Amino acid sequence: MTTPLTLTSGRRPDGTVCLTVAGEIDMSNAGSLAEALDAHAGPVVVDLTGVEYLDSAGLSVLFAHADRLQLLVTPLLEPVLTVSGLTDLATVHALGPDHRPSPPRPCP
Repeated sequence: MTTPLTLTSGRRPDGTVCLTVAGEIDMSNAGSLAEALDAHAGPVVVDLTGVEYLDSAGLSVLFAHADRLQLLVTPLLEPVLTVSGLTDLATVHALGPDHRPSPPRPCP
């Protein structure tokens, strides 16, 4: 059974592709995330603020695209990305305690 995952693609005012992800990312749906990222060349802002769970399959997808990603995350995901080493490869913007993102802003 596939875990619910919502992927919404758009563009920021500067033309950068923005992918908003909500739900849980696991081995049952990580392929959908990979397909969404593969569909866009160049830099992609990935808004993970709606993600409640991320397993190693999801991390693998993010690692495969790390050199072109800017990730927006909540305090829930930040330690996972740090321990995995993804923060060393991708640009990660964590939400602060007041829930306001550091630049760039979440996807429209």
